Amino acid sequence: METYPHRKFEEYAYILDYIQNSKSSIVRMREGTIIHAIGEVHLTILELLGMNREKFSIGERVYIGKDGRAKILSVLGRIDYSHLTQTAKNELPSVIEKIVSVNESRFVDYFNSAQPMTPRVHSLELIPGIGKTYMKSILVERDKKKFSSFMDLQSRTGLRDAPKHIAKRIFDEIAGETRMNVFVRK
Repeated sequence: METYPHRKFEEYAYILDYIQNSKSSIVRMREGTIIHAIGEVHLTILELLGMNREKFSIGERVYIGKDGRAKILSVLGRIDYSHLTQTAKNELPSVIEKIVSVNESRFVDYFNSAQPMTPRVHSLELIPGIGKTYMKSILVERDKKKFSSFMDLQSRTGLRDAPKHIAKRIFDEIAGETRMNVFVRK
């Protein structure tokens, strides 16, 4: 899994919902187009302020880095899952799947490098749909040769829809349904 120790902030985010002529829920006196989004790298839920007269679409990838933002006026801050609009909550699973698919090599690397957490539990088992059988199969196959893609993973282990399983885990972490996080920074 790639880490960016020197970079704590997101460069890009995917829009989950936007509300025209609204007020920020976290920064007083900030109003305009309020956007709920998910960061691409750290998978942080963010509240953004969009530039006036810009058009936004759900699922759109926008630049939120420090310099040269085209559509985003400011990153207002992190918000909890519970503060998302209902539309944002509904869109979250499909947008997470999109992020997992676009960043395939990063998530395939997780299967190539995941380690045991305790003598009885392997970190692969934290992914929904992966039990002891799939875990053993993944470990045997990756020892022969690292996985190159989700299709490679599926053809060698039989694990179907790996992006959906990872997206489900990420969603559960964002929603606060897990005791420990693998993909989402606390």
